[in-house]
Amino acid sequence: MVNRITVSLAVSVVSLLSGSSVWASGGIHATVIYGEDTRKDLYDVTSSLELKLADSTTAVMKASDLTSSGAKTRIASHNFGEEFQLCEDEPFRDQPTAAFCSASLVAPDLMMTAGHCVVDQDACKQTRFVFGFNVKTRGKYPSEVKTSDVYSCKSIVRREQVEAGPDYALIRLDRPVKGHVPLEISRAGNLSKGDEIMVIGHPSGIPTKVAGGAHVRDPNPSGYFVANLNTYGGNSGSAVFNSVTGRVEGILVRGERDFVQRDSCNVSNHCPLDGCRGEDVTKIANVADLIPENR
Repeated sequence: MVNRITVSLAVSVVSLLSGSSVWASGGIHATVIYGEDTRKDLYDVTSSLELKLADSTTAVMKASDLTSSGAKTRIASHNFGEEFQLCEDEPFRDQPTAAFCSASLVAPDLMMTAGHCVVDQDACKQTRFVFGFNVKTRGKYPSEVKTSDVYSCKSIVRREQVEAGPDYALIRLDRPVKGHVPLEISRAGNLSKGDEIMVIGHPSGIPTKVAGGAHVRDPNPSGYFVANLNTYGGNSGSAVFNSVTGRVEGILVRGERDFVQRDSCNVSNHCPLDGCRGEDVTKIANVADLIPENR
């Protein structure tokens, strides 16, 4: 990221999808691949723990991009490769892009995301949290979800957005969630350098991706930690998990530039595992007091 300015993961995605101003403030934020690209669609995930965790995460979408008709809700999307002018060999280029952020369920009617994803009550009214925007069968991309899996933002319980610090929002939903189990959060506060972590969310707004094999680089900045997670614009708000315990350690909020130009098209920006600036993750301790324990 140029000059290490804190900016929004959501902005580049929503700008491309809507052609209009975004709700999140703060410019353009993007991220990167560290070492090997570990992103997986759900059909490629073999871990029962990872699949269980993914089932409690959502895409964050604009209400205007969703059309409900009875039991099904159709999603207005764009082709990922075309929208981002990707090169032919870029992974997932044929998939749809529709989400501007990611979120996770932490209580029956509480959703957790980044603060810059839902900036005020007006944005809240236009925001939807969508379960099921994923690929469970190779080549079968989602164009609709169950209407019962679409939830509205009722109110912002707590929100903070500090340029070089915490960035989070706890959202009260319009109704309790059915069919998905709230995630367990880490309350120990003992994250250490080298601890293995993973992230589940919607890179560049595409269907759910699970990306593991990452590690904590620096656990000590105020209100957040730094890691080498493989994340992109649209991953903002994604839950970051302890790979051993499966508990949420934080919320993905900031990071490196995601795409670079190669000839006349774009490819993912690649960094060594310990290279570039790293990705910033808001510590779960910032919101733990508002999340019920032992639900």
